[in-house]
Amino acid sequence: MSVEPTGLREAKKQETRQLISDHATRLFMQQGFEATTIAEIATAARVAKKTVTNYFARKEDLALDYHEAFTNSLATTVTERLDGESALTALRRAFDAALEARDPVAGFAGPAFSRMIAESPTLTARLRELHDQREQNLAQALASATDAAPDDIAPRAAAAQLAAAHCLLFTRIQELTLAGHDNDAIAATLTAEAAHVFDQLEPVLADYATR
Repeated sequence: MSVEPTGLREAKKQETRQLISDHATRLFMQQGFEATTIAEIATAARVAKKTVTNYFARKEDLALDYHEAFTNSLATTVTERLDGESALTALRRAFDAALEARDPVAGFAGPAFSRMIAESPTLTARLRELHDQREQNLAQALASATDAAPDDIAPRAAAAQLAAAHCLLFTRIQELTLAGHDNDAIAATLTAEAAHVFDQLEPVLADYATR
């Protein structure tokens, strides 16, 4: 009996996961998140209902499928910062790159997707949870980067300020998207606004967690 290679099995699993997520997102945007059932998603993706729940433990994660990349994004940037870079400098550089790439993780989700989230109390609440988790992950990365003692509040304070800035900028991208601005116009606006936001943090965090 032939055994399917591990790499091929994993590729098929990823394809199935993406297929389910794509159909779920389409239905959510057409019908609304709350109005769409797991059974409908399973039917659209031509899989069993249990297959959907095996891949996605929470219905919200079918819509916010990039939640792990999102919650780890700031922490990863700090961990991988360049020699001589502070946490603020690294995060500022990464946000500029996200604007240039029109990165969905930064908030460039398109009007239909952004409207779907805005109109769903469940997704709006879940997004707040993800912002909170991103802040916690950033605080852990900053604590590690500065060899902070377990009871040192400094990493948490820095993470609170940096994560709040990113939450504000994410929300701003969503606002402009829902107001009908295209991505190029949004990026142009956010380039100036992000510079203002990060400049306000410079006096306090310019040298914090410098590698």
